[in-house]
Amino acid sequence: MPSGDRFSSHRIMDIAISVKNLTKTIDGRTILKNINFDVYKKEVFTIIGGSGSGKTSITKHIVGLWQPTEGDIKIKGTSIVNLDKDELNKIRLKIGYVFQEGALFDSLKIWENVGFYYLEHTNKSKDEIIKIAIEKLKEVNLDESILYLMPSELSGGMRKRVSLARALATDPEIVIYDEPTSGLDPITSRIIDKLILDLKLRLGITSIVVTHDMVSALSISDRIMVLDKGEQKFLGTKEEFLNSKEPAAKMFIENAILKL
Repeated sequence: MPSGDRFSSHRIMDIAISVKNLTKTIDGRTILKNINFDVYKKEVFTIIGGSGSGKTSITKHIVGLWQPTEGDIKIKGTSIVNLDKDELNKIRLKIGYVFQEGALFDSLKIWENVGFYYLEHTNKSKDEIIKIAIEKLKEVNLDESILYLMPSELSGGMRKRVSLARALATDPEIVIYDEPTSGLDPITSRIIDKLILDLKLRLGITSIVVTHDMVSALSISDRIMVLDKGEQKFLGTKEEFLNSKEPAAKMFIENAILKL
């Protein structure tokens, strides 16, 4: 696997997420094998791979939903492996998660969706939560006119942005995007790409993006990792990715060219 990249000179203090020797075995089947990477602060780190390659399995480990069979995961220097529930929840507050289909609650208004954490876990008043919702919607270029609408009244792109506003509600330092452009038309997809970059620049967000969208990957990524059947096949910059001889990387590039 190519290992050279211009990020290797980063200091330890610049590492937001560190994954070392991550292996996961379920019912005798190894779904992740010896995965190693660091994600640096304010970086857009993109993971690509076919269905079943292990992309989402990695993100489940990063947020502590799964425990590794072997290896370690550190968030800002703290290992999350075998943390107790309270300590893990403190770490999770630093991480926002944007689900593939948005995963908004259909029965809740937009302000309730964005402020869901505060509704469930704090004693904040309705007015306080609405104020937070307005602020977070502005961060994703939506205004308060949609506060009292239901998710079904919004376009796919707007629902995706509301999902992102909800992920930003706790002021996370890290956001994980699971297929952020899935199901969107090309124009709306590029709006989402721009938003991811804007949040990086304006708020200093560290981003992990799981995607099949090669246009998106090549537009927003600082570095790209390629997975194939649970194994890490490539890790490097966009330029290194485009010039890679690794078969798994070349397959994605060739497919992208065919689509174009």
